Amino acid sequence: KERMIGVDATHAWASVWTPQNVWLGMDPTNDQMVDERYIAAGFGRDYADVPPLRGIIYTDSDSSVIKVSVDVAPYPPDREGLLHA
Repeated sequence: KERMIGVDATHAWASVWTPQNVWLGMDPTNDQMVDERYIAAGFGRDYADVPPLRGIIYTDSDSSVIKVSVDVAPYPPDREGLLHA
């Protein structure tokens, strides 16, 4: 599948509360509505409320390098159509 803009970095979208009592997510970067490909790591008013990487790492090493990457793929449902981890 063609990759969306912003998938390899911090990426945000906007959500609004509708009169039908549901959140409606919109991704202006990719000009589309939010769907099952989106994973919310946090909710906030702006980036400072919920940055995905914040904190301190304690180590005895003289030099440390940390590299993290995540790939997300669909998990097939079981025979009853339910998702199980």
